[in-house]
Amino acid sequence: MEFLDPARWSGKVFTGTWADGGSGTREVREPATGASLGSVGVAGAADIAAAVERAIPAQREWAARPHAERSAVLLRAAGLLAEHTGAIAEWLVRESGSVRLKAGIEIEGSAGECVQAAALPSAPYGELLPSAGRMSFERRVPAGVVAVISPFNFPLLLSMRSVAPALALGNAVIVKPDPRTAVCGGVVIARIFEEAGLPAGVLQVLPGDAEAGQALVEHPRVPVLSFTGSTRAGRAIGARAGELLKRAHLELGGNSALVVLEDADLEAAASCGAFGSFLHQGQICMAVGRHLVHRSLYDRYVELLGKKAEQLPVGDPFTEEVVLGPIIDEGQLARVRDLVDRSVAAGARLVQGGTADGPFFRPTVLADCGPSIPAYAEEVFGPVACVRPFDTLDEAAEFAADSEYGLSLGILTADPAAGLALADRIPSGLVHINDQTVNDDPAAPFGGVGASGVGRVGGARANVDAFTETQWVTVRAESARYPF
Repeated sequence: MEFLDPARWSGKVFTGTWADGGSGTREVREPATGASLGSVGVAGAADIAAAVERAIPAQREWAARPHAERSAVLLRAAGLLAEHTGAIAEWLVRESGSVRLKAGIEIEGSAGECVQAAALPSAPYGELLPSAGRMSFERRVPAGVVAVISPFNFPLLLSMRSVAPALALGNAVIVKPDPRTAVCGGVVIARIFEEAGLPAGVLQVLPGDAEAGQALVEHPRVPVLSFTGSTRAGRAIGARAGELLKRAHLELGGNSALVVLEDADLEAAASCGAFGSFLHQGQICMAVGRHLVHRSLYDRYVELLGKKAEQLPVGDPFTEEVVLGPIIDEGQLARVRDLVDRSVAAGARLVQGGTADGPFFRPTVLADCGPSIPAYAEEVFGPVACVRPFDTLDEAAEFAADSEYGLSLGILTADPAAGLALADRIPSGLVHINDQTVNDDPAAPFGGVGASGVGRVGGARANVDAFTETQWVTVRAESARYPF
């Protein structure tokens, strides 16, 4: 049987075995054509409650396994991702609208997350503390049951970024993928860990709508929430988690700036700008939304970026060699179109693009932008690059910092020290000198500031902080006696 043969999982949820969902099934649709690719089970609140009950004893048993055994499961998962790259890439192309380049990046990154996580079980997890008459130490213990709610844009990677370290550190995990990418963000992960030998119940994948997500957030035995998605939804989850005294790691929206200083290599800058704005149709939280360019380079940069946008092929990535595929659904397509139309009406100059053919939106360049231009001021989540000139470093810092978001920042310059000095003036969770904003590394902490979220996952230290609790332990040779 093929690794992702729908005969195994069609119409099912994963509870350690494949089972019917309590709320029926949902069609898996190809955004490029609208064709049905199969179906997945849909979980409701009762399914979530049952999954938590299964997860609690499974987690205790999993955490008690030898550390080498947990590491081995993660390493096997990484190997399976590599072994089945072709099948997984096809699903990423068809279900999420990825081009082949992006699918490869996502699979490689997911395997990297598993390899990095495999080192966590054998890492030191505590230290001795000074104390008189007793042994005193602090140690890290698993948080328990971790909920992972993941998005449609990088469904495999943005699930695996939390799933792999949470499992490695001895937790059980319940994944609720975006319903639009339930195979790539859920079924693939279930199959990977099923084949890798993870014990039943430690990982469960329950596709569902808002009901399932709310049930995960509300359940009293789920102490940690890892959510990647919109700022609007993240605010609601964060507020409720605060009321329930739960830990929430929220990776939310962005409107990242790429700052092109006066001494930057202009050809390289246009290449960085095009990649940062147009990869995966701009449906990336780190995408370059605002191109801030020194006035001496501005006209030429706009011209070069417009030419790149004009030359990028757009179409069905499953049947054509293209650089941009479809927007995920009609609702998001309508939002992108509306933002561009309103931006032009507000005074932005349409340099290139601005049109759609079915689900395919042309890469778009808008010049002469500023805070009054909707596509400049808001997160677009589409292939739209807004360009604005600046005259001084003070102005560049002011423009780049003038956003509620603070996820990623790129600065292009011949003087990296000057780039770092400028970055110190701009709030951002991620900073890349002489690179664009869409960067990721399994060994690095990831997260933003402001409306881009709270908390960090990625890298050993951040992952331990995210998915374990600190426990203080003391041990005496004999029972203590008190004057009571």
